[in-house]
Amino acid sequence: MNDDQNNLVIIFTVTLLIIVLTMIFVYMIFIRKKTALLIEQKEKDMRFEKELATSQIEMKEQTLNYIGQELHDDLGQKLSVVRLRQNQLIPKLIGAEKEELSELNELLGECIQDIRNLSKTLITEQIIHFGLVESIEREIKRIQKLKLLEIELITLKEDIDITPKHGLILFRIIQESINNILKHSRAKNVTIELKDNHAQLQITITDNGKGFNTNSINDGSGLKNMELRAKLIHTEFSIQSKLEEGTKTSITYHKNLS
Repeated sequence: MNDDQNNLVIIFTVTLLIIVLTMIFVYMIFIRKKTALLIEQKEKDMRFEKELATSQIEMKEQTLNYIGQELHDDLGQKLSVVRLRQNQLIPKLIGAEKEELSELNELLGECIQDIRNLSKTLITEQIIHFGLVESIEREIKRIQKLKLLEIELITLKEDIDITPKHGLILFRIIQESINNILKHSRAKNVTIELKDNHAQLQITITDNGKGFNTNSINDGSGLKNMELRAKLIHTEFSIQSKLEEGTKTSITYHKNLS
């Protein structure tokens, strides 16, 4: 009888030990996975904050809103037209005159870029106060004054429920896309369409430009930068383009994931 009791005690002890060790092992796995998830989330938050800070640095806030807008809308546009005209004249010249005009053209380009950098200081405050839709409308009005292409915004909503931080990054993606169109596409017509519901915001930018091969994207084109910014706010980003048929950029912002 004593032997049976001893065996039972041993079996019970071993069983209990196995259960305790199993629980410890499961707990350790749980803690390890939880720690990994926390680290991953922290890294995502850090990347987001870094990108947000970068966007805000690009567009430093300042109180000279009126001056900045006048620089962009008036002086900047006039200089852009002058540079466009210079680019048309340079091939017609020869010798020293062509070289001198080319140097002036480069200097003028630097001046235009400086003015654009100053005007960007308005955008962060603009997103916070006016929202994404009105900020896009203001950007479109500035581009329309250049008279280089026709650009249209299609949306059924005047206000979109989105945090200013995410709205800022979406606006920067849209702005980068428009800049690429102006620089490279030779498009005459551009359409920006916003479709908003409770779950997601769909942004589509189409142009009728010369198009390009999407398999040979140049890192300097800004497309990689747009993809990176989109990922930071859990946003899908894709580009479809055909030579001589134009380009379509699709941006899908998931509200429930962001």
